[in-house]
Amino acid sequence: MKKSTVKYPYLTEDVEIYERENGHKIILAHKEGELVNISTWVKTGSINENDKNNGISHFLEHLMFKGTHKHKAGYFDRTLEAKGAIVNAATWKDYTYYYVTLPKGPKEKDLNLAIELHADMMLDPVLPEEEIGAPFDLKNPKVTDKRERHVVIEEIRMRKDQNWTRVYNACNFNMYKKHPYKRDVIGTPEIISQVSRDEIMDYYKTFYTPENMTTIIVGDFDKEKVLEKVEKEFDFKGRQNTPQKINDIDNPTNQTIFIENKAKTNTSYLMIGFLGPKANQLKENIELDIISIILGESTSSRLYQNLIEKQPEPIFNLANAEHYQFKDGNNFFVQANFKPEKKDLAIDLVKKEIKNLINNKITEDELEKAKKKTKSRFAFAAETVSEIGETIGYYMTVCEDLKLVENYLKDVEDITIEDLEKTVKKYLNLDNAVISLLEPSD
Repeated sequence: MKKSTVKYPYLTEDVEIYERENGHKIILAHKEGELVNISTWVKTGSINENDKNNGISHFLEHLMFKGTHKHKAGYFDRTLEAKGAIVNAATWKDYTYYYVTLPKGPKEKDLNLAIELHADMMLDPVLPEEEIGAPFDLKNPKVTDKRERHVVIEEIRMRKDQNWTRVYNACNFNMYKKHPYKRDVIGTPEIISQVSRDEIMDYYKTFYTPENMTTIIVGDFDKEKVLEKVEKEFDFKGRQNTPQKINDIDNPTNQTIFIENKAKTNTSYLMIGFLGPKANQLKENIELDIISIILGESTSSRLYQNLIEKQPEPIFNLANAEHYQFKDGNNFFVQANFKPEKKDLAIDLVKKEIKNLINNKITEDELEKAKKKTKSRFAFAAETVSEIGETIGYYMTVCEDLKLVENYLKDVEDITIEDLEKTVKKYLNLDNAVISLLEPSD
């Protein structure tokens, strides 16, 4: 195995990275205390999907908990939760990850048990037909057997009824011409109702490969013994790696795209989306994080102060900004909820605030406050084993380089107003924006 180390801010010991011959990576991070976090991050999500299997990553995440050849469905959760564990998983565009947080137990007994069960789940899922549920026709859904297929479809339907989901999906879809990021991670009822067990298992075998997996253990434990344990339990039995899929990256639109939809709602929803740099372009990412804070986070932000606090008459119920980070290029969103009869004025006011990041110069006070908040967030994320595991998983899977954390705090400190202005001009030009509007249908 190749070993390397990373000086992770706020941790008392270097993080150890081990890369096995098959490509599987094991990461050990020291954090004092009784709790340990075990997670495996898989480099797959909607980025590896197409129009025919959209949602399969998320569906598979649900099915991974439905038993192995050693243990029946429910055993994993029931056994670990009896030890005080939190067990869960999540799927997003670039990754799917599975985690367990629990007390390590006397002589690390429960930690060892959790590693065994976690590895068994990751490497030998059965995906039983009786847990998946039979395929069915959405137009004639006379089904008495309410299995996981129906759980996921109900989740999709609930999400599609949410107004912010509608406005986001329309914005996100139109920000891309061909990249898989354009699709909703959760998929569609049409696909989930029909996808077969064989298709799901083929997807699992294609993407749940050694090279695509990073297993992270965070806590206070005997590193040598835990490393040996993870190596032993994660026996891939010669499983082959699949050639990495490389997607063409879309350029931002060269003219503003405006999408207008209607729904049964009492207020109007606005989202303005921009394509940004790749997640591993750390400095520009931090700059966009800082811009997001200045523009639209908390009651002291420009959007809140200028559009809600200081307006002579109430127009907006909400106005904020968000920055999502992805392997093949980030998204920056400005969002607002407002009175429908004030549509034109509201859109103009939001656009003006984006332009004013240049026209109304960012102040040193704004920059310093945003830097302080950025550094505080990073420090907070180093306080618990689960947050540390999640941060390491993000850097290893999305940025593909944990070394980036070593310079994070210095990069934050070095950022200037001129840096922010350059990044605003590069990424937040309204000519390159997609504007999604959801209005009341009545």
